[in-house]
Amino acid sequence: MYAALWRVLPGPAWVRVILLIVLAAAALAALVTWVFPWAADTLLPQDVTVGDL
Repeated sequence: MYAALWRVLPGPAWVRVILLIVLAAAALAALVTWVFPWAADTLLPQDVTVGDL
């Protein structure tokens, strides 16, 4: 998969590295912005009761 991505990106190696860093940052930003909050609300129950000690 990574080799195919490397072949698809244009330019010399240093341009490809910069593009891969930008793509990874965009993917991480999308995960933190939309996917992780959705998963936390959907998958983890928040109905926790703690008794007084």
